[in-house]
Amino acid sequence: MKLGIVGLPNVGKSTLFNSLTKAGAESANYPFCTIDPNIGVVAVPDERIRLLGEMYKSKKVTPAVIEFVDIAGLVKGASKGEGLGNQFLANIREVDAIVHVVRCFEDSNIVHVDGSIDPIRDIETINLELIFADIEVLERRVAKQGRAAVNDKKVAKEVAMIKRLIAFLEEGKLAKSFEREDEEEEEWFKAYNLLTAKPVIFAANVAEEDLADNAANNSYVNQVREFAKQDGSEVFVICAQIEQEIAELDDEEKAMFLEDLGIKESGLDQLITASYRILNLMSFLTAGEDETRAWTIKIGTKAPQAAGKIHSDFERGFIRAEVVNYKDLLECGSLSAAKEKGIVGLEGKDYVVKDGDVILFRFNV
Repeated sequence: MKLGIVGLPNVGKSTLFNSLTKAGAESANYPFCTIDPNIGVVAVPDERIRLLGEMYKSKKVTPAVIEFVDIAGLVKGASKGEGLGNQFLANIREVDAIVHVVRCFEDSNIVHVDGSIDPIRDIETINLELIFADIEVLERRVAKQGRAAVNDKKVAKEVAMIKRLIAFLEEGKLAKSFEREDEEEEEWFKAYNLLTAKPVIFAANVAEEDLADNAANNSYVNQVREFAKQDGSEVFVICAQIEQEIAELDDEEKAMFLEDLGIKESGLDQLITASYRILNLMSFLTAGEDETRAWTIKIGTKAPQAAGKIHSDFERGFIRAEVVNYKDLLECGSLSAAKEKGIVGLEGKDYVVKDGDVILFRFNV
């Protein structure tokens, strides 16, 4: 999973990135200090693989990972070359979802690029730049396909759809709410990899005092929540500065620190949960003496395709899957004990993998 972190300059974007990845991206009180995208990989905290690893005495325990890309601060007019221009585009097109950091705190010591705090204005500024960038991509596609459309009905149909889509975007709407008329249009739409078609998670960056009650009385955050509800997006509340402090602590100190603040989960934990939910993802597990590992798949994936995540040969030569829930396996203490109890299922090609399944794949190539 790859997430791109975007936001206007000085909203706490790089501070959040630093704390999430401990990668040390430069963070300073002036615009555009993040010029090249910084990339960091974060392990997904998962108690299940730790416990299974201990049970199997595994040589290696490998968690699922999320890759974060910190993308240079956008400003109004970026698509026309303002600020850093659209250098961000190539980097953001490759991500699965966008984490949009929105400033929801007052601080006279940290300048806002537009001179005042207004989260909805900030969101719409960035959305508009993404819309302009998408229109540019689509117009290039029309120019390329234009001649062929004269003699090819399929190409003509695609060009007509693109023109509909451009008109839709020009109304200030995001591509993700554009209606596709059939499967063919759906395939074309996916191939364009439009920025405004990507799922969005808003990170509402607040002052420390707003964390304990999840910013219930912060009017800026409530505006973002209302916007996200209409937009079909996720929202979570963070204090980027606190996240940076948490990042320096070990697990025990972190738990105590969070308890003192009156919060249950760190921003990273909330972001991971929101990411899995908005991208419709879950994890299955493999366990043994050599390695215990979490594998991220789409909800609804069948056993052979899940096997293919490990190796293409597993999918090609799939015979069956031995499946047991991780809790049942831990309670039994071993796979053989679980088999004796009759709680290990022998599943075929139509089995839909569940979150927390521990699977041993049988295959023959």
